[in-house]
Amino acid sequence: MSSHSYISNSKNEDIFININGELLHRDKAKISVFDSGFLLGDGVWEGIRLHESKLVFIEDHLDRLYASAEGISLHIPYSKQEILDEINKVLDKNNMNDHVHIRLVISRGDKITPYQNPNANVGPINLVIIPEYKETDPSTYTKGVSIGRVPNIRPNESILSPHYNTLSKLNCILASIEANKLGYDEGIMNDMNGNISTCNSTNLFFIKNERIITSTGIFCLNGITRGKVISICENNRILCQQKDFKYDDIKNCDEAFVTGTFAGVIPVSRLENKELKSTNLSSLTNKIKSLYFKKIQSYCSLDAKNK
Repeated sequence: MSSHSYISNSKNEDIFININGELLHRDKAKISVFDSGFLLGDGVWEGIRLHESKLVFIEDHLDRLYASAEGISLHIPYSKQEILDEINKVLDKNNMNDHVHIRLVISRGDKITPYQNPNANVGPINLVIIPEYKETDPSTYTKGVSIGRVPNIRPNESILSPHYNTLSKLNCILASIEANKLGYDEGIMNDMNGNISTCNSTNLFFIKNERIITSTGIFCLNGITRGKVISICENNRILCQQKDFKYDDIKNCDEAFVTGTFAGVIPVSRLENKELKSTNLSSLTNKIKSLYFKKIQSYCSLDAKNK
């Protein structure tokens, strides 16, 4: 089990992928070995959900995409509308309308030789849009995931701002590997000050006595789902504190959950050796999960009326 467990779909074997505006069958969709993303992890990306023909919270995702690109001095020569048009073009080609996850990738483009400095780049950026039929495995919500501490920590902005959603994910990949070695689905990562920041691929919330605590957000990705959950708590009089805290402050929590674009709100069933109540039907976690799904439904309904 993991926060990204999904139901396999054979239709993905025959999808088309958008590469720089050209729609190619997945078997023919290729990027040069001189691509900056392949050679150096030099680029930015977004994961986007298509729900009932609507790109969920697309404005937030595009804002973060451009902010991440600006943060690494990567110029995107497309307007947000042009990016949106390219997404819709490949969705139309695949006749997709629901239960779709989109990986949108922009790299700094091809290089004349494998070398770090962007002055070795010879062309424009590479834009890749991969849409897949990808529905969350229902057992993710009923069984929950297990989390625990790993030694890998989150950097600060003087190293690489954790707010930039870049292709350079090795820090989180190593944390994921350590978590799996320890028998956890996700690794709890501290910030540079020893406070809990995030999990390796999701953002993290703890619940004690019906009160929610999460990090300040300074050292974790500014998750779209994370932000929506905090807003949901504010609008429903659920106390949610963003603060610095350490593992000892939450090791006796009642519940915990993680958030991400793909699966939304995911209950944590085990915190290291401690079993939690997050998967109970009456849990606050499940209430928040339900409220988050309603927010998606409301967004899609409102979006439909505005078109």
